[in-house]
Amino acid sequence: MPSVPSGILRLRARREQTRALQAPTRAQSLVFYISIYQIALGNGAYQPAVTTFGADQFDETDADERKSKSAFFGYFFVANNLGGVLAVTALAYMEDKGEWVLAFWISTAAALVGVVLFALGTLRYRHFVPNGNGIISVCQVIAAAIKNRHVKTPQHAQDLYEEVTITDDNKGFGGRKMVHTPDYRCLDKAAVVKDDGHRQRRQPWSLCTVTQVEELKCILRLAPIWLCSILYSTAYSQMSSVFIEQAQAMDGSLWKLKIPPAGMGVFEILGVTAFVFIYRFCIVKILSKVWREPSELQRMGIGLVISTLAMIMSGAVEQQRLKHATTTRNQASSSLTMLWQIPQYVLIGASEVFMYVTMTEFFNDQLPEGLRSLGSAMSVASMSAGNFASSLLVTLVMAVTCCKGGQAGWIPQDLNRGHVDRFFFVIALLNATDLLAFVVFAKRYRPAAGGAADDRNDGAES
Repeated sequence: MPSVPSGILRLRARREQTRALQAPTRAQSLVFYISIYQIALGNGAYQPAVTTFGADQFDETDADERKSKSAFFGYFFVANNLGGVLAVTALAYMEDKGEWVLAFWISTAAALVGVVLFALGTLRYRHFVPNGNGIISVCQVIAAAIKNRHVKTPQHAQDLYEEVTITDDNKGFGGRKMVHTPDYRCLDKAAVVKDDGHRQRRQPWSLCTVTQVEELKCILRLAPIWLCSILYSTAYSQMSSVFIEQAQAMDGSLWKLKIPPAGMGVFEILGVTAFVFIYRFCIVKILSKVWREPSELQRMGIGLVISTLAMIMSGAVEQQRLKHATTTRNQASSSLTMLWQIPQYVLIGASEVFMYVTMTEFFNDQLPEGLRSLGSAMSVASMSAGNFASSLLVTLVMAVTCCKGGQAGWIPQDLNRGHVDRFFFVIALLNATDLLAFVVFAKRYRPAAGGAADDRNDGAES
């Protein structure tokens, strides 16, 4: 077989490289972005529903099942993270080798297996009959309060509108009536009865029950806590963005194995898994003997403290990386091994246990039954808002730091010319400020008195 001249071989190799680097067509880009948004849409629909549906499988009137429900949220996040082990190890390694198509097919197969497993348990699930749309109820309260904004609110809560007999139309979406609270009195105007005739033909967009008003108040009480979680999510989102950029500029060799930068995320998964069990079987048992288990708000505060420490650790690692900086093939590099990132990933995982797991449990407990999926959605929305806030913060930092004497900025393409450590310290400072605000809001937070509501219902019905 005749040999092929080396010049022809080089020409063929150049052509293949040119083909590989060709820009995608509009149709290909459209399919790609549609796929990405489908994943976002599916996750946004799945995540809030599955946590609420899972919590509904436990009977809150049973003491043992109530404890199991509290543990469920931790185990759910463990399962959710363990599913990502394959993604950040084997799939990340395959994608670094260019095997994207195979990686996508494996992900598709995993999703199909999940659908099948969910369907197999359908006959054994506890199902609850839907009793309305909580979002519509919230909108009705807002509309009625605006319409009645000039109406004087009665001094006594007993004069506000509430149905005496429980029917499908007037019971709260939590299924139980709620007692009146003095907060957000402007919303009480939605339950002001203008005249007796109006009481007989109540219009839901003009007159609402006290229970409907109190359900909206529950959401508003949680709003400051939710806003504080966004800055935490900003720190959490660095794990899938700047942490990976940092790892790409470090030594990823481990013996004869090349560690993909995204593969370091496995240590966050291990951190979540370890701390769920450490907290459940060690910390809780010890504290219950010497003091008491921390409240949900206290655990969320601990999560903010740990995430602040994670950002400080990340900045310290970046400072060490810069001290060992090298340049390889015109790319930023360092002789410092990626393994130095392990502590910051583990701390982020630990903070997730105390923050995200607890926040999901807290919102589920504090909202009426019909609005609990909204509480889970608020947890997921916090992650999304944190990613947007992170992108905004990066843009702002680059805009400010690049304008001084033509400097490369804190987060340039060549990290050896930047100061990512300062960026991490800024996030740590923001987290510390967020912690102070969280402590203030947590001290002022007052949960709804559900038990009293039940007593009032019993008295009214008797």
